[in-house]
Amino acid sequence: MEVKIRNRSRLMQLLALVMFLTLVWAYAQLEWGMPQGVKRSVVQARGTILSSDGKVLARSVNGKRIYPQGKLAGQVVGMMGETEGLEGLEFAYNRSLETGQNLTLTIDTGVQAAAEAALARAVPAHQAEYGSVVVLETRTGRVLAAASYPPFDPNNWRTFDQGDRRNRPFLDVFEPGSTIKGLVVAAALNEGLTTPTTQYDTPMRRYIGGRWGSTINDAVDHPPTLNTQGVLRYSSNVGMSHVVERFSNEKLRSYLTQYGFGTYVDMPVVSTAKGKLQPLRKWDDLVRTTNAFGQGMSSTVLQLASGYNVLANDGLYLSPRLVEGSGGTDRHAVLRPEVARTTRTMLQAVIEEGIPGKAGIKGYELAGKTGTAQVVIDRKYSSTIYDSVFAGFFPADAPRVTVAVMVHGAKFEHHGSQLAAPIFRDIAAQVLSSWGAVPTQATAAQPASDRP
Repeated sequence: MEVKIRNRSRLMQLLALVMFLTLVWAYAQLEWGMPQGVKRSVVQARGTILSSDGKVLARSVNGKRIYPQGKLAGQVVGMMGETEGLEGLEFAYNRSLETGQNLTLTIDTGVQAAAEAALARAVPAHQAEYGSVVVLETRTGRVLAAASYPPFDPNNWRTFDQGDRRNRPFLDVFEPGSTIKGLVVAAALNEGLTTPTTQYDTPMRRYIGGRWGSTINDAVDHPPTLNTQGVLRYSSNVGMSHVVERFSNEKLRSYLTQYGFGTYVDMPVVSTAKGKLQPLRKWDDLVRTTNAFGQGMSSTVLQLASGYNVLANDGLYLSPRLVEGSGGTDRHAVLRPEVARTTRTMLQAVIEEGIPGKAGIKGYELAGKTGTAQVVIDRKYSSTIYDSVFAGFFPADAPRVTVAVMVHGAKFEHHGSQLAAPIFRDIAAQVLSSWGAVPTQATAAQPASDRP
């Protein structure tokens, strides 16, 4: 009898072990992978991602997710894993896509291709680490292009580094440098603090900030006296210190916020970074001055494009949109329309008088501003690593497109006029060609001198 009980006990223990292992196996199937039939149905039911011009960017075929345009807008679209989105819009809109809803983007594949091609030529040629571009439709805020380099092909996503998958125009933050001067001059014009012809004493350096202040320097040789137009033309930091001298800290910081800096972009679901403005309690004469030339603050390329779009759009801020029917609800006036138009004329002169061969196209009216920003490494500004930046729009008198460019870490010719400005020019040339736009003016080429 005792032997029978022991044997029965062993049998029950064995059955219990089998049942336990069966449960473990079943849990593992749920946790680590679905049956192939389930995976296939999940993928097959997934919605399609389309561009604004009707090109298929992502779709499901025979139980597999494919990306027919390959690397085009790869970081924007992102990629899908076995059953769900992992990066980009595949991740951000995973819930609606997995229920079979299609997604139509504002991206124009022609403009996107032009932006990606311009980056692909320039970034390797200057031995830079990476670059990004945003192109906005001026009157609507629609994102026509959000380009990154190096490229990324979601069809083979496992072969790419994490950095290559990154949607840099929306996520990377950097100091925008002298591009901010155009926006700050517009704000000063709007407040009646300056005019295009107001004259300033502009030595090559000036001490700012009292006992705990610092000396600011100019990089481009210029006359000892400049008007506001000349301050932009020669990208004078000293000149900007005069322009903002009577600006209150509260008012200038408020303008920067209204341009979209230091706040999250109103773009539902999509991941974006907000950059940084120092809190008002830390502002003093030196902080106000350095912010006036884009130092001590940070931005994304998307934010910089949106800020410049205020100038292009007669003083009205529009939050950018990437997905048709989503976002774009933030609309507020920043500048009076006549101030925006005056600033556009000044920025057109910056190109035509300073860097026509780098940023201009003979016969066409383009406007914008360069920037060359030192990169902060270990809390100090590096003397060897720079961000090359440009922001502008065209046609200058009635803009249809706003563009922002940033390239990081070029090994040579890293100035904004040498690297970022030609990218802007090349994108503009492609877009103008696609419009069939005819020249409206003659522009005489002059030597480039605006290095920042």
